[in-house]
Order: sequence, then C-alpha cells, then structure tokens
Amino acid sequence: MNKVVLITGASKGIGLALAKKMLNEDFFVIGTSRNGVIENLQHKNFHPLELDLSNPVSIKNAHQKISKTFKHIDILINNAGIGPDLGTFHPERDAFDQTFNVNVTGTVFFTEPMIELINENGMILNVSSKMGSLDVCELTDSVAYRMSKSALNMYTKILTNRLKNKIKVASIHPGWVKTTIIESNIKNARLSPEQSAENIFKFIDSDFNNGVFWDSENEKVLLW
Repeated sequence: MNKVVLITGASKGIGLALAKKMLNEDFFVIGTSRNGVIENLQHKNFHPLELDLSNPVSIKNAHQKISKTFKHIDILINNAGIGPDLGTFHPERDAFDQTFNVNVTGTVFFTEPMIELINENGMILNVSSKMGSLDVCELTDSVAYRMSKSALNMYTKILTNRLKNKIKVASIHPGWVKTTIIESNIKNARLSPEQSAENIFKFIDSDFNNGVFWDSENEKVLLW
C-alpha cells in the first residue's frame, strides 16, 4: 500500500518538484494550492486540494476534506511559504502580517488538527531556511521572512518534544533554489527545484535524528 504524503504549496517550485519526486517513489501525494488547481500534474496517485493558509475557513475546510477522504497520512511536509519582504531592509506592516499569517499562523493551525491523522512513526517536515537561524544571522534584510522561519523552527522544537517516540519532526533548509519567491533567485540561485527535491527526499529516506535542523544542500546540521 502506498504511503501517503501531504505537501503544502505544491503548485510550483520546490513543492511541485517534491510532489513529482514522491509520486515517482510510489507515494500517494496530496498536494495543496490556494485554488486547488495544480497544472501539468495528473497522476492516479495524486490528489489536489484547495488550501489558503492565510484563511482560517480554508484551513478548516481542507482538514475536513482530508479527514473524510483519508484514514491516515504518513508524512506532512509544510512547504508553503511566502516572502514578500525578501530583499528589503525595513519591516513594512502589510508584508509583515502577510508573511506571519502564512509562514507561521497558518502553518501551525493547519498542522495541529493534522497530527491526529499522522501514523505513529510518521513524520512532520517543516521547510525552513538558514535565514531563520539566530546563530548565523549577520545581515539585516528580510525582517519578516527571517523572523517567520525562526518562529517555524521553534514550532519544530515544540513538536519534537510533544511527539517524542510517536512522530519524527525536523526543520529543513532546502538550499538556494531557483524559485519565484524572489525574482533574483531565478537568475542567481544554485539549485533547480528538482535538485532541491532530490536532496529533501534523500533526507526523508534517511534515518535522521529527531528534532534536527538540516541543510539539505550541504548535508549538514544547521545551528538554530
């Protein structure tokens, strides 16, 4: 029987590449997008799902649909995230609120009701960023994005403590990837979404330490 993985933000970039990779590895994939449409991905083991993490009603509806359709899932990958203030140097209220509504609040309140559906010995993987590391921060840009990833890392630590010996939890840095989260990434980033997805899958398939913050590009533990 296929293991079931739920990937948020699966309509493009890392999420789409990861959905395709997991399908190729014989997983059943639930992939979310804001409008429930994921173009150019049709597969008998793929189930698209509408989810807007900035909208509590959308979160509730998505959970109801998942719980009615699936008895369990094996892996939850919280990939969806935004960065409207990436590359800027001073916080701006609207961008700050948007970032936290998706990257933190929405992610937390989508994850909480999902926990009861995750199989014992299942997994929660939060796609974070080394930009959220307190230990290595030396720059002053992208205030909301950096803070949101730090907050997500704290959620990883809290879930690790709460779900010990039941569900494995980790934060992962996907590398510098050619995605549209910021225009300069398309030209300057080192990794394609497909390369990043391969690295993330390698981590998922490994016997990783519970509660780790992992740099999938360089295959090493990151400081918090």
